[in-house]
Amino acid sequence: MKKIIIALSIAFSFAIPSIAFADQAACEAKAVSKEGKPLYGAAKDASIKKCMGDAKPNDCEAKAVSKDGKPLYGAAKAASIKKCEGSK
Repeated sequence: MKKIIIALSIAFSFAIPSIAFADQAACEAKAVSKEGKPLYGAAKDASIKKCMGDAKPNDCEAKAVSKDGKPLYGAAKAASIKKCEGSK
């Protein structure tokens, strides 16, 4: 049983970086100008950074906490997320 767990943990440790690499490769493929030509330099870097940022989970949901640091629920959570997304 231990060997199976160790084998699975090793397999997953290699899978996670490849997923992140695949996301970056997809963002690099999307880094094109309005005319469809590939971007270079700072424009390409900015496009990839924006694309990778869009792929991240919703930070507003993580920020929906009370003053005590406890997660909000229901209408309070929805209002907090709406306010956070409106300020972006």
